[in-house]
Amino acid sequence: VAITHDRYFLDNAAEWILELDRGQGIPYEGNYSSWLEQKAKRLAQEAREDKSRQKTLERELEWMRQGQKARQAKQKARINAYNDLAGQSEREKITKAQIVIPNGPRLGSKVIEVSNLNKAMGDKLLIENLSFSLPPGGIVGVIGPNGAGKSTLFKMLTNELAADTGDISMGETVQLSYVDQSRDDLQDNETVWEAISGGAEIIELGDAQVNSRAYCSSFNFKGGDQQKKLSLLSGGERNRVHMARLLKEGGNVLLLDEPTNDLDVETLRALEDALVDFAGCAVVISHDRFFLDRICTHILSFEGDAHVEWFEGNFEDYEEDKKRRLGPDALEPKRIKHKKFSR
Repeated sequence: VAITHDRYFLDNAAEWILELDRGQGIPYEGNYSSWLEQKAKRLAQEAREDKSRQKTLERELEWMRQGQKARQAKQKARINAYNDLAGQSEREKITKAQIVIPNGPRLGSKVIEVSNLNKAMGDKLLIENLSFSLPPGGIVGVIGPNGAGKSTLFKMLTNELAADTGDISMGETVQLSYVDQSRDDLQDNETVWEAISGGAEIIELGDAQVNSRAYCSSFNFKGGDQQKKLSLLSGGERNRVHMARLLKEGGNVLLLDEPTNDLDVETLRALEDALVDFAGCAVVISHDRFFLDRICTHILSFEGDAHVEWFEGNFEDYEEDKKRRLGPDALEPKRIKHKKFSR
């Protein structure tokens, strides 16, 4: 029995899926793809039943609004039936997760250009002779084992670290928004709204001013959820707060380091939709293969021995290319190897 949000794992390993939905455990036979098909059919059936239930509720509500004299002997039973129907309708409401990433200024034709980049840490050469050009509208998935050099690349893109040799050049219109993995700045005694807005009713997103509560809603914190203390949030909810805080800068190029951590399946899909709809560019470090397959236009893969492969296409296309280049065993997991660096 595995509790997981890894859709690739569920699709390739699971034979049954138990979905916890609105207080119920619903079993499905099959893998993740089969679950999606079966759930779509179930929700369609629920929608038909809810339409019929809504009509009944409207008739009963009209009766409930009539004066006392208009209601006769079976009044109590009918009121109880109405309350049961209303309660059932409320329980079966489906709230679709939604995330909206604010667009930054319009990008020019030049975004990020990397030329002959080399970087070592200690005696390990992490990146050797890397060159690529990120086009406008591009979404790059950065993949590779832990310790390969992915976060080091981000630190060079944000000028936190310098390259040993080579060049990183940004377009004049580029404004970076960097969302790292750390959530240490979140204060448990603050509410969601306070943490995201800083207590301001109006916040600045790039050159625009927006209502802070509306901005919180765009990260699926609606109504009373905005008043929850951070200490009461799940890991996925804290991740959404973290993203909302850092994306307020309104950048047009996003650097996202493991943004899918702790997110449930519904929120993962919402984040995918948000990135696909985003007008700028994004560079995303992730191990989530379903996520990368859905959003990426390019892959930057740390393949070992300081080689970083730049590929145009999504994750599935990249894997086919890697098999063609390196043979069928290339997709088997291997421990990362580093070249020795000599000065």
